[in-house]
Amino acid sequence: MAGAGNPRLAGLNAAYLQKQLDDFAGGTRASAMMQATAKALSEDERQALAAYYSKQPIPPLLAKPSESPPAADGAGAVLATRGRWSQQVPACVQCHGPGGVGVGEHFPPLAGQSATYIEAQLRAWQRGTRHNDPLQLMQHLSAVLSEQDIQAVAEWFAAQPLTAKGATP
Repeated sequence: MAGAGNPRLAGLNAAYLQKQLDDFAGGTRASAMMQATAKALSEDERQALAAYYSKQPIPPLLAKPSESPPAADGAGAVLATRGRWSQQVPACVQCHGPGGVGVGEHFPPLAGQSATYIEAQLRAWQRGTRHNDPLQLMQHLSAVLSEQDIQAVAEWFAAQPLTAKGATP
């Protein structure tokens, strides 16, 4: 349900998914619906749910997003692939991997997520309503992004195929 701003869970790292569920259950990540759901689950149930979603196949549609990709020299591509060092913002792909396919349990895939979801998370870090990232890196990075930056980088990642450069989440 990308239009509703819900994330894609299929194929995400199990440890990442469990951490998010645990953070919702513990109240360190905010969402009325997810907090209630995660709190109702035992630790074993959260672990099982994370393992289940991590093993789900990634929808084939995400291998070739239907939208035409944003310009390679556009604001979103520049932030994603080169960063903005004048504001101490590294390229997103330095942590989230080539094309945003994700790296390990701390840096989830951005490719294959809806622009609506990515924008909402960047705004949550800006506002300080999300703060469950390693070393509060995303809070620092998002603080210097403009609304246009957020929209551009979210649209760029949403348009990236998950099969970018042979990488997988």
